Amino acid sequence: MAVRVDLNISLDGFATTTDQTPENPFGEDWARLTHAYVSTRTFRERVMHDVSGEGTTGVDDRYGKAYFEEVGAEIMGAGMFGLHNFADDPDWRGWWGDEPPFRCPVFVLTHSAPRPPLEFANGTAFHFLAAAPQEALDRALEAADGKDVRIGGGPTVVRDFLKAGLVDRLHVGIVPILLGRGIRLWDDLRGLESGYDVTSEIAESGVIHVTFMR
Repeated sequence: MAVRVDLNISLDGFATTTDQTPENPFGEDWARLTHAYVSTRTFRERVMHDVSGEGTTGVDDRYGKAYFEEVGAEIMGAGMFGLHNFADDPDWRGWWGDEPPFRCPVFVLTHSAPRPPLEFANGTAFHFLAAAPQEALDRALEAADGKDVRIGGGPTVVRDFLKAGLVDRLHVGIVPILLGRGIRLWDDLRGLESGYDVTSEIAESGVIHVTFMR
C-alpha cells in the first residue's frame, strides 16, 4: 500500500494552463501538455472507451497502465472535479460522463457547500469533504482496503500532500514544452529530492518520466 502521485508538467514546471476560453474550455496548451498521455492505448481504452486497439504502446503507455494499477481510492481537489467551473450547478457530475475512469472511491476536497455522494455503476463514487491532507488521507486509506491511494491533483493539492510528507511515490511526466505561466508544481518544495530515490526514463515521445520513490 502506497500513496502515489502522477502528473504531467511542462519543462518549466507548470501543471496547469491559462489559455482557456469559453469556446475552448481546456485550451490548446492543455492538449499539448497531455498529448503523449492521451495518445496511449491505455488512455484511449480506459478514459475514451475506445477498444479498437489504437494508440501508442511504448514507454508512455507503460506509465499510463501503472497510473490505474492497484489504486483503491483517489483524492482530488475541487478544481479537478470541476467545482470551480460549476459551483452553482447541483447536477454537475464531473468531466467524465457516466463512466468515470476511477472505478473506486474518490474524495473531492472542497470548501463549498456540502454535496451528497455521487455513485456510478462502474464502482466510482465521489465523496465531497472539507479536510486537511492527513484527515483526507486517513479516509482514503480506509476506503482503499489495502490498495494504493492516488493523489490525483491538481498541483496545489499535490503540493500540500508533498509538503506534509505524505507521498510515497511521485511520478512526473515532463513534457518538452514551455508554458510560462500557470500553477507550478515545484514551488516551496526546495530539497524535496533528498527524501527520495530518483530515477528517470525518456519515452519515444520525448517526455521524461521522473519518479521519486521513498
